[in-house]
Formats: sequence, C-alpha cells, structure tokens
Amino acid sequence: MRIGQNPAKTMDSVHQPARITAAVVTYIPTLGGYYADSLEILKLCLGSLRRHADLDFDLMVFDNASCDEARDYLLGEQHQGNIQYLVLSDKNIGKAGAWNYIFAAAPGEIVAYADSDVYFYPGWLGPQVAALEAFPNSGMVTGLPMLTPVEYSSATVAWAERQADVRYEHGRFLAWEDFWRHAVTLGGDESRARQFYEENEDHCIVYQGQRYYIGAAHFQFIARKQVLQQALPIPSERPMGQVRLLDEKINELGFLRLTTEDWHVRHMGNTIPQDEDLRVWDIAARAAAPRPGSRLARIKAVRKLLQWIYNRVFEILYRS
Repeated sequence: MRIGQNPAKTMDSVHQPARITAAVVTYIPTLGGYYADSLEILKLCLGSLRRHADLDFDLMVFDNASCDEARDYLLGEQHQGNIQYLVLSDKNIGKAGAWNYIFAAAPGEIVAYADSDVYFYPGWLGPQVAALEAFPNSGMVTGLPMLTPVEYSSATVAWAERQADVRYEHGRFLAWEDFWRHAVTLGGDESRARQFYEENEDHCIVYQGQRYYIGAAHFQFIARKQVLQQALPIPSERPMGQVRLLDEKINELGFLRLTTEDWHVRHMGNTIPQDEDLRVWDIAARAAAPRPGSRLARIKAVRKLLQWIYNRVFEILYRS
C-alpha cells in the first residue's frame, strides 16, 4: 500500500552529469606497514584533484575493499558533496576489474583517471583535455613528460610518420632530472633508472607548435569513454596484474598514446611528499576550508532543520 504521493512525481528535471568524470581507484587494506601513510596520501590526492581542477567534473571513486578508516573518510566526503559517485566493493576485484566497472559506468564523455597516490597541480585538467581534443584519434593522454617503452605506442609513431603537418622526432629531449623526478617515486634503483634512461630515446611529436612525448601511463590519464570501452573487458586475475593490457589494447586499436610536455600531475608513491610546493598548497587549502560556524556549516544546519520539518509534515498529512 502506498501512503501519500511520491514527491519525485512533481520534479520536472534531474541532474545532468558533467562532461568529464574524474575517476580514482583506492585500496587501503590497513593503516600500517606499506600503507601507513596511504590515507593521508588519498586525502592529498582527492583534495588537490578538486581544488586545482580548471574545468567542471563529477568525481567517481571505486574503493577496492579498503579498511574501515578509509571507507569512513570516503563516506564523509560523499556526504559533504565532494564525491558524486562512490562504489564500495566488499572484495578486491583488482585494478583492472575496477577499470572495467569505471569505464563502463562513468556518465561523462571523458574519463580523467588516476590512482589514489597522484597529486594534481593547479590547472591540471584543461591542458590535458586540450591535448586530447587536438587529435581526433587520441587514446590516452598523461599529464607529465615521460620516457616510456615505444613498443606500446607503435601506432602513434606510425601515425606521426604519415602526417605532413606533424613533426616526428626522436633523441634526447627529457632531462635526467625530470625523468628521475618521476622514477624515484616508483621505488626503483637509481643506477638501473640511469641505465634505462641512457639506453632509450625520447620519441616526440610536434603539432601546431606544441610538443608531446609519445607514450602514456596507466597510473594517470584522460581518455574518451568510447575509446576506453573498446578496450574492455580487461582480464583481472591479480590485484595489480595485467594493467599493461590497457596500454597494449589502446595501441592495437590504433589510438594515440601521448604525454604533455609540462607537469600537470605527479606520482607520490606510498610516502607523503616533502616538496615545499605541495606543503604550501596543502596548508593554503586547509586555511580556506570551511570552519564550524561558517556559511557552509550554517547551510548544512538549515538543511537538517528543514528535513526534520518535512518529515514531521509528512507524518501529520499522511499518518495522523
């Protein structure tokens, strides 16, 4: 039996999703050992993503069976309106499994993906979208310059060599300091990183006066959803395994894999960065956060009061 009329029947519109869905996968099974700083890193990730974006977006977070403390934080962020779509998996289905869900379910036309240990610099989103839209056959765009194995981007090289208005270059363009700035966050040995750097060339394209490095990274990228869906499903048999298959499939489909010349994001790893620029921005963000008694807090209190009044009116009209 239905009591009263569903108020939704009087609504003549619903929220329309943003063109861009920013998506983050989290996995923090404990707050000790390797994961001791992971919750604070997640806060840096989501905080910088929101504060420093220069385009509108909806945020989707897929949690891969994290501990209660991490989930409580995510639920709190959703309650405050900072996360539009929150998925809480009771089992770890792997990073590739989370991708299968996100790339199929994201409501936006463009997916801006990142692992939960990525930091976003001010104005991070616009330049990556511009790079994506500069090429009709773009596949993945990562927001920092990188030296990556060119075999995963052979379609990009082949395409660049055929274009009269694109200059394809290979040689040494990325400084060691920029290469190591990223490589050190991966926990690798400096001597091995130096060897890889010296034995591999940079491959770039120059188009309309802008340089792009050939290659992309699966820890952070933006892509058109319709392109990502062509790469599905991605097998998921291990928590971190088989993610390279995304790179391979995008390349096999003939789409471009590129990185920007400038730094718009950075990988943090499992320790809190000590860089001065990150600390300054984080301190500034906390200073600007709404405090108890602020206008935002008062609005929430008013909403709570109005919700109580609505509940009492409904009881009086339909249950008394």
